Amino acid sequence: MPLVAHTDLPTFQRLREEGEEILDPDRAHNQDIREMHIGLLNMMPDAALEATERQFFRLVGACNQIVQFHVHPFTIDGLKRSPEAQAHIAKYYEPFDKIKRDGLDALIISGANVTRSRLPEEDFWQPLTEVFFWAKENVTSILCSCLATHALIQYCYNIERTRLPAKRWGVFSHKLTDRTHPLVAEINTRFDVPHSRFNEIFQSDMERHGLKILAISQQAGVHLAVSPDGFRIVFFQGHPEYDDISLLKEYKREVLRFYRGEIDDYPPFPENYFNDAVKQILVSYQQLVLSAKENRQRLTEFPEREILEHIDNTWGDTAKAVFNNWLGKIYQLTHQERGRPFMDGVDPNNPLGL
Repeated sequence: MPLVAHTDLPTFQRLREEGEEILDPDRAHNQDIREMHIGLLNMMPDAALEATERQFFRLVGACNQIVQFHVHPFTIDGLKRSPEAQAHIAKYYEPFDKIKRDGLDALIISGANVTRSRLPEEDFWQPLTEVFFWAKENVTSILCSCLATHALIQYCYNIERTRLPAKRWGVFSHKLTDRTHPLVAEINTRFDVPHSRFNEIFQSDMERHGLKILAISQQAGVHLAVSPDGFRIVFFQGHPEYDDISLLKEYKREVLRFYRGEIDDYPPFPENYFNDAVKQILVSYQQLVLSAKENRQRLTEFPEREILEHIDNTWGDTAKAVFNNWLGKIYQLTHQERGRPFMDGVDPNNPLGL
């Protein structure tokens, strides 16, 4: 069922323009269908703030459960914002106090950029743990993406992430390790997921603390895991929400950072993402960048338009299926009162009865 445009958030209009079905509040009110309220704690930096909204909104809206989805974006203190981003947040995002007062059926927590060597030293650490402490008691299930996964695993289980020798960057093949879990019901046993991170929490550390591994890559490590109860917390180390061009945009940003002297080394290609034709285009462009930087010349425009036709999305269907399974189970378990996480008779310590 479609999303409900219950605010004037521009993301709703962008999704309409992409062909997504978005209900206006009047039409939604006249439908005799149960609604669900999903929180989106968006911690992404300014450049990715609205793109992250669209990515997660799109995944929620693609689910085919008989339900109306109200997505409530909010953020926390401790994240540096430009005046423009802060104005967007002030106009369209909800205060966390209102989120707590109204309640949620589910919560998605995005990744974030970091500036310190250890996560508890980040300015957003305390506000993030306050959100998580509340959600753990009041929300049916929490889905964490990338940095949020690392932060909350450290908070819950005292497992610190490990710095990798090089950035884990690209699209990687994954295999299910537990085909019976409801989150991965009827999805492909092998599927792709994009990753973009410098750090990792390893399978052995997760399993030692009782986390259940559902999908893993030989190259990229664990992607999908759940808390010991099987459902209350869902952990992504990858980025299944990414658009087909997300890694291309990221590569472009890194190339521009090199040109401006913000990084010393020219960025490598994301693995398993660019085909040979794209690599040839980008190798030629690299020579232009190097020459422009050496001679302090204006940089030729990045050849994005030439590349777009060669970019494939090999992970979107699986991502939608996992989200569909996740929200479907929440629909079956959550109480109709938003302030209560479970209907009567559901065991919070084993909500799926596994």
